Amino acid sequence: MIRKAEKNDKNVTAELAHLLWPDVEQNELADEFERLANSDDVAVFLAFEKNAPVGFAQTGLRHDYVEGCESNPVGYLEGIYVKAEYRGRGIARELLQSCEDWDRESGCHEFASDCELDNKESLRFHLNADFRETNRIICFLKKLK
Repeated sequence: MIRKAEKNDKNVTAELAHLLWPDVEQNELADEFERLANSDDVAVFLAFEKNAPVGFAQTGLRHDYVEGCESNPVGYLEGIYVKAEYRGRGIARELLQSCEDWDRESGCHEFASDCELDNKESLRFHLNADFRETNRIICFLKKLK
């Protein structure tokens, strides 16, 4: 079962998101998801199997330039995660479909995403989900004195 997350789902969502983004404190994620629950530009979806949370996906409307896109706003897959023991059952694809449907209903004509250059699992997921690669970049930073 897939459903849109609500404000009171912040801890469940944060627990799943922490598995995807372990460098971010779980309580910070919970605060962020509580804030996002009030946004008209973001939707988070949760996947359940037998009432147990097994995955989540976050999509948002981007109003700035999105690499390779020609329209505005663009639906953007900010994150998607399914617990390892539940993978291969189509849950990620259902979560992705929920995001796409929400973005389409929000007026989007394009749906984008990204992944780190060395994240082969994410790259494979995106290509299998009919995304096409638009660009590769390396980001730089220089401290100003």
